[in-house]
Amino acid sequence: MRKNFPLAIEGKNRDRILDAVKHDVRKYVKRERRRVLPEGADYWDFDCRFGVNKEAAQEVHLSALIGHIDTVAREGGDQVYVEILAKPGHRKARPPGAASTDADMPDDNQDNLENE
Repeated sequence: MRKNFPLAIEGKNRDRILDAVKHDVRKYVKRERRRVLPEGADYWDFDCRFGVNKEAAQEVHLSALIGHIDTVAREGGDQVYVEILAKPGHRKARPPGAASTDADMPDDNQDNLENE
């Protein structure tokens, strides 16, 4: 999906337009995730770019895309450019012996370490 979305259309409520833009983005991602994965792929990954126009678009993470759309709308922008390209993704296993974090430890062990 490579598309310019207008945020200001005469005769339409700006908030409804913003909701429609977000709905289109979410609908596209959901549709792409339903596609059959190629052999050897674990999930669908997405390359995303966002900007006020195509020339000013920068790479962003998919989870930050809706927040960027909200920011431009809050600042009074007239349009946004969204580019989302699906690609097969491969999960990477943790290397053996990787250091665990405190969040991985049960609470009982963590209390014992603090008391010593």
